[in-house]
Amino acid sequence: MTQRVIYIKSNNFISPGQLETSVDWASLFGNARPIALEIGCGTGHFVVDRAQQQPDVNFVAIDIYNKGCWKTCKKTDALGLTNIRVARAEAAYLLEKAFNQTPLSAIYINCPDPWPKKRHRKRRLVNRDFLLKAWHHLTPGGDFFFSSDVSDYAHNVATLLEQNPAYRNCLDQPVVHHLPGYPISKYMQRFLDLGQPIHYLQFQRDPAKQSEIPTQSPATPRTGFRSRWARVHNE
Repeated sequence: MTQRVIYIKSNNFISPGQLETSVDWASLFGNARPIALEIGCGTGHFVVDRAQQQPDVNFVAIDIYNKGCWKTCKKTDALGLTNIRVARAEAAYLLEKAFNQTPLSAIYINCPDPWPKKRHRKRRLVNRDFLLKAWHHLTPGGDFFFSSDVSDYAHNVATLLEQNPAYRNCLDQPVVHHLPGYPISKYMQRFLDLGQPIHYLQFQRDPAKQSEIPTQSPATPRTGFRSRWARVHNE
């Protein structure tokens, strides 16, 4: 059964129509500060905390779920934050369409769907092709953060990053269980409360190695939304 789509009235929400072509982010935010992207913002706990920690960075928070975008907008609006914009978008599609002219200072992916069954793992968001696409959209020296409550997923992503010579590890080891100052999302807290660890990675687009990976990024996928925006005219 399809869930009801909530109309989002927030001024901090970016309509899908605005993402069809390259976005003028400086005009959208009203300044030319660095831009970071959170993929899968959930209900907004992480991005709201990070935006308050880093007021000189603009954050774009995306999720494929309408309700998560709505809740993230509500938190952003309630705190009066001006350095967050929220969009309902699929990650690889957004990178290709809206960030083809704008490099990112950081990409955050926190606890994405792990697709734990072996036959489903090809559906995981972060794979070799996605990391190549992310590299193309990070500014030299830009950070790639990844966290997961599933050890297998975290270590798999770490292995892929270590195999790519254009990324370098920023931590003492590929995967850690504590990242000082890193905000905890509501979803992460559930596992921590049960005594289960969160696995963190922080790699960087190595500015000293700009010619060691292919120049072509993977093809743009379709959006893959479960509900059509046209049903609520949220354009």
